[in-house]
Amino acid sequence: MKGTAMLSLIAAMMALAPGQWNLDARVNTLLDESGSPAALVAVISDEGYEIAVAGVRAHGSEAPVTQDDLWHLGSVTKPVTATLAARLVEQGVISWDARVGDVLAGLDLDIHPDLARADLTALLSHRSGMRANAGLLTSVRLAGADGDRDAAADRRVYAREVLRRPGGAPGEFVYSNAGYVVAALMMETAAGEAYEALMAREVFDPLGLGSAGWGPPGQPGRMDQPRGHGPGLFGMGVRSHEPGADADNPPALNPAGRIHMNARDILTFLDLHRRGAAGAATDYLQAGSFARLHAPQGEYALGWGVSEDGRLSHAGSNTLWLVQAVIDPQAGWAGVAGVNDGRLDQVSGPVRAALADD
Repeated sequence: MKGTAMLSLIAAMMALAPGQWNLDARVNTLLDESGSPAALVAVISDEGYEIAVAGVRAHGSEAPVTQDDLWHLGSVTKPVTATLAARLVEQGVISWDARVGDVLAGLDLDIHPDLARADLTALLSHRSGMRANAGLLTSVRLAGADGDRDAAADRRVYAREVLRRPGGAPGEFVYSNAGYVVAALMMETAAGEAYEALMAREVFDPLGLGSAGWGPPGQPGRMDQPRGHGPGLFGMGVRSHEPGADADNPPALNPAGRIHMNARDILTFLDLHRRGAAGAATDYLQAGSFARLHAPQGEYALGWGVSEDGRLSHAGSNTLWLVQAVIDPQAGWAGVAGVNDGRLDQVSGPVRAALADD
């Protein structure tokens, strides 16, 4: 997702007291106003959690979406990647000020001097000077289904291109998927283990996110999970996409935007950060780590957009889905809304409104 579109989607939302959500009405309004095949609205607070879904898994299908179904998170993956970084920093595997050039010195990469001096914090806050994405040829070269690619090896290929020249000045905000790919490459190089394995061990497993995985959910030829959708023929209506290479970004971009989860697991992750942002003690991360993750540098922290009143949010789309996550520590709730539809001009407003005060 381009930086301007992302920033418009992480705009702050008005708080609504837990227990007053009327989620069934909200999810049906989201479904109707977006014109999407399926919709999700879910919230969590100290009082518990609620999940509402509506619609079908794919346009033209009669298979209803369920509360257990998987949703593609797109760039809402970024706060998950930043959370992994915090775990590794606490363990001494890497530091927040570890520099690209130092950590990746042994990988035979041609790194621009400005990018060599960028540190892990700058990468995760989009202030490293990294450009937004690799070029089209690299993306085509690395395209493929998850089972057909070596994501860790592909990240080196991706990094070799994006590290050659910057896309902005050091310290300037440039929303960058490439920065998150390089941050993951730093983490796996420092740890001696692939990012995906680190994520499973340090985030998915300890938080009980059993539904978490990579890429478009479901199996080709089976209507076992919701499908992502894009514009139909001649831009009319929607068209579903079978899980596979053309239904997502290349697996090398797992750290920037390819996680899927069910609604309960999304809420579990959001609630961890809700409690951490509110100052509650957790056994998972220290208070200082949450403070680092949530401290804004302008309107963005480490994996989170931050509003003036301290609300955290992020939107995610791989052009076939749209999900919006919001955390309001002061009001005491966190929530997610989304559709299996990437027509951003049509669906962005209804998705934002699904978690907004009336």
